[in-house]
Amino acid sequence: MALPKTEIIPCDNCYERGSAGSYGSTRICLACGDVEGKFDVLFNRVRTIQKKSGNFDLLLCVGNFFGSTPDAEWEEYKTGIKKAPIQTYVLGANNQETVKYFQDVDGCELAENITYLGRKGVFIGSSGLQIVYLSGTESLNEPVPGYSFSPKDVFSLRTTLWSTSQFKGVDILLTSPWPKYVGNFGNSSGEVDTKKCGSALISSLATGLKPRYHFAALEKTYYERLPYRNHIILQENAQHATRFIALANVGNPEKKKYLYAFSIVPMKLMDVAELVKQPPDVTENPYRKFVKQASLGKQIPAPEEDSACQFFFDLNEKQGRKRSSTGRDSKSSPHPKQPRKLPQPPGPCWFCLASPEVEKHLVVSIGTHCYLALAKGGLSDDHVLILPIGHYQSVVELSAEVVEEVEQYKATLRRFFKSQGKRCILFERNYKSHHLQLQVIPVPLSRCATDDIKDAFITQAQEQQIELLEIPEHSDIKQIAQPGAAYFYVELDTGEKLFHRIKKNFPLQFGREVLASEAILNIPDKSDWRQCQISKEEEETLARHFRKDFEPFDFTLDD
Repeated sequence: MALPKTEIIPCDNCYERGSAGSYGSTRICLACGDVEGKFDVLFNRVRTIQKKSGNFDLLLCVGNFFGSTPDAEWEEYKTGIKKAPIQTYVLGANNQETVKYFQDVDGCELAENITYLGRKGVFIGSSGLQIVYLSGTESLNEPVPGYSFSPKDVFSLRTTLWSTSQFKGVDILLTSPWPKYVGNFGNSSGEVDTKKCGSALISSLATGLKPRYHFAALEKTYYERLPYRNHIILQENAQHATRFIALANVGNPEKKKYLYAFSIVPMKLMDVAELVKQPPDVTENPYRKFVKQASLGKQIPAPEEDSACQFFFDLNEKQGRKRSSTGRDSKSSPHPKQPRKLPQPPGPCWFCLASPEVEKHLVVSIGTHCYLALAKGGLSDDHVLILPIGHYQSVVELSAEVVEEVEQYKATLRRFFKSQGKRCILFERNYKSHHLQLQVIPVPLSRCATDDIKDAFITQAQEQQIELLEIPEHSDIKQIAQPGAAYFYVELDTGEKLFHRIKKNFPLQFGREVLASEAILNIPDKSDWRQCQISKEEEETLARHFRKDFEPFDFTLDD
């Protein structure tokens, strides 16, 4: 699919395009520099542009979203008195003063239509548009301040994408600082000396991720660099070019441009020949020499542990004996079948069973394709997770043999909990997660009926304007959701299923909040797993008790 030409018409302090509105797979976007608390100035300007040119799909804000100005203006947006006229995504703090506005490192809704993306990660829109974001400023010191990123953060973000199937780049990269050396081989960057200013870590990130657009701010000036190539001529196959755009601060007296409008078709939907067409003014890559030199020096260290991850598992020794895929002990076969290579994680993953970082004491059962583990910070002592041993992001992506064992674990857990006078509820949130976690929470039969649980989910969904649909009992999620699509899914003990397709934002703790509510388990203080953590010794005791109780039902053990 060809990328429509972006028609840009300069105005006083922004860029507008000739015609607006999404058509086909094209996304019509706005990017903005440092807002610095001037929300009315920004959003009034956006309203003017949309009135003239039509609606945009989204607004991406880099740099300082909040400023040192009083909070009165922000309170009007936070309380709903005023509303952003467009879905707006912002980066996090760049200084200690504004850290207080960004409470959740995983991202959250700050106000209606205004979303904090998070500390670092990948946002994939419904059209397939891939936006990589990194909040904060560079820090090489430990511990890293809450408004900064470290070499470990860059390593994690880069390897997460590098290892994905047929990786060839990303659509958009959002950072607050400029990349160091961005002016090499390019047009003048004005008063900004790019050999001294900016982040070398971001230069490394941009080199590895090859974004088609890279937006940054903080320098209070506008700079649109000539596009640069991502391949070496005559040595490598042609690749798409990158456009770097630095934006000024909102409402600046010099009337430097702080808004940039552009249309873009997601890379994954484009014809390769059209994607790699080189602009006539394309230059050499500004970072190549720097990255080559850096590769000969100190390497970026691998991340040790992501504080945002909820569960940790390990496998250094076998937890009991396991059946082979034929149901016989593997020792009985002199010529065991070569196992299929497991899907590998796109970087550090705290749920892949072979990860060296995990804690094995929470694992309670290991099958051929899946394993069972106690949840860290669970809603109850027997709150467990069904997880694939290999790296799969969601149920939709599971292979047939993995699905079969997941279903076997589900049926076994239902029998186990029924023997204890409980029914179990399962849910999956395929949103801001990298490895499938099928949550299994038992609810005592004496607490409530299945219809009460169903009603609680539907009622709380309606209160939060979440469209939770009932789907046919024997339907396959793969028929409803495509691989890569974000969704939330609940399965009741009767086989009834509820499904929500996530389009923009979704409360990360929604499933826990419903089950912890007064209508079901009546433990509202446990809706956030981080408030439920216990010591390792206590976790070991719970896991030991669960293994003992579950053993008569565990199909992975020898008869």
